[in-house]
Amino acid sequence: MVKLEAGNVLLKPSHRRQVMGQLKRSQKLVERLGGSDLTITMQRVGHQHEVRAAMHDARGGDFTCRCRQRDWRAALRELVQRVTHYLHDRHIGLA
Repeated sequence: MVKLEAGNVLLKPSHRRQVMGQLKRSQKLVERLGGSDLTITMQRVGHQHEVRAAMHDARGGDFTCRCRQRDWRAALRELVQRVTHYLHDRHIGLA
């Protein structure tokens, strides 16, 4: 399950769809691992946007990641790359 918490970042519904679209591959990998919870939190800190990901796996794997960029899209893109890389390695390691 993937949960998005926007915090103090104002996202329009179209922006939320873009975020979930970028997370599509990560969602598929989370489903394959089974019983995983992925929470993404967005915060605006000064002139920068901070995006955090926290994942708890049913098989005992925990993963946290934080990215800061001036634009929320750039921060989210970097975070999605990190999360997808971790999930891919975790999926291959369990196979």
